[in-house]
Amino acid sequence: MTHPPKPPARPEKVSLWRYMRLFRQDILSAQPAKLYRAWMAEFKTPFFRSYLANDPKLIDLVLKERPDHFPKSDRIGAGLRPLLGQSVFLTNGEVWKRQRRIIDPAFEGGRLKESFPAIWAAGEAAVARMEPTATDEPHDIEGLTSHAAADVIFRTLFSLPIENDTATEVFETFKAHQRSQPILNLAAFVRGPSWMPRFFRRNTLATANKIRRLIKVLVDQRAELIAAGTLPDDLATKIMTTPDPQTGETFDRDEMVDQVAIFFLAGHETSASALAWTLYLLALYPEWQDKVAEEAAALTPNFAKLATLSTTRDVFRESLRLYPPVPMMVRETVQPEEFRGRKVRKGSQVVLSPWHVQRHTRLWHDPDAFHPERWQDPDQKEAQRQAYMPFSAGPRVCTGAGFAMIEGVVLLAQLVCAYRFEVVPDRPPVPVAHLTVRGRDGIWLRFAKRGSIVSDDKSV
Repeated sequence: MTHPPKPPARPEKVSLWRYMRLFRQDILSAQPAKLYRAWMAEFKTPFFRSYLANDPKLIDLVLKERPDHFPKSDRIGAGLRPLLGQSVFLTNGEVWKRQRRIIDPAFEGGRLKESFPAIWAAGEAAVARMEPTATDEPHDIEGLTSHAAADVIFRTLFSLPIENDTATEVFETFKAHQRSQPILNLAAFVRGPSWMPRFFRRNTLATANKIRRLIKVLVDQRAELIAAGTLPDDLATKIMTTPDPQTGETFDRDEMVDQVAIFFLAGHETSASALAWTLYLLALYPEWQDKVAEEAAALTPNFAKLATLSTTRDVFRESLRLYPPVPMMVRETVQPEEFRGRKVRKGSQVVLSPWHVQRHTRLWHDPDAFHPERWQDPDQKEAQRQAYMPFSAGPRVCTGAGFAMIEGVVLLAQLVCAYRFEVVPDRPPVPVAHLTVRGRDGIWLRFAKRGSIVSDDKSV
């Protein structure tokens, strides 16, 4: 069985200069092959000391048992601050806890059901948008999934389709922001005093500022509707009107702009990556695509019917295992630690890598293969529990994890029901990690119309 594409590993020993050059090109292929079987690895540089932790016990320690002792590394977040400010993705401690107390209620189970019609509508719009180009000609599917994921964010957050002028402008500016971002921001890795300036490309700052200005317009418009009592019942309204249960305070405008920025970055960028890779895998393994299409043919815009998409859900889970949108997470020690008998200094980086632990040769059967059936295999339950974390784990698990699973499964079912996807043999994708795991030169597929999504069940 042909395995899906995987970045080549670097040689075991390279100079620091060579490593940094490889890292700038792609952080995945900059790592040695032994990390797919190691429980821990230590990296020493003149600037920082870093430990990659694949041992499930260490992962639990960092993410679940003592998360306050391993906050997010501010150096890693430095490159994202122009856009994200003090969003929940970058904060730590009491600030982060307050933000989560306000945000989390918007993503509870009942609220997810209320978001389902907007997700379904975004999927229908994506199917219609793709129809004129369903000519069996090669297309970079990442652009199409990015458009669909952005549409989901605007519909569920602000009750606006992507065709809204402000939503379109945010989406187009965000694409320019992505192109301006360096793969590696050296300021994130060089320790310095808090007053030391961080340098960014001019276009990076300009696009970040423009996105934030546009988001402020949307937030101000929603605040006016809330004051007038004519507010739509969507995620923005829920978050803006939810008080912190401990202080009774709600987000002010600037805080809400920070949170909307991360919802768009995380909810749009990661979902687009996950959906694109899943469509590629189904094109590579057409027998699984046929199973998803058969299952999806019975889907209707009824939230309860999602329970029938077991195969589609397993396919999406397996895609997230092979191509986690966020391949590495970085924490920092606030006190001396001991990992597997090794002394770890205060201020060291701790790297938790979904990319490596979800392909770990000691934890998964045939880890580089696409096997959706493994999610029903009792022998793989331990690996699923210990070594599957595409949304992180513990208190800092992605607040939108449940939302992302519903979105991914629904959009996948709708697209595969409508179109048949095929690989482009001479353009296989090469996975690289920028903000998320994407194809180095895109993910190219052919697709042609399979049939229409037909439903007369309008109940939700």
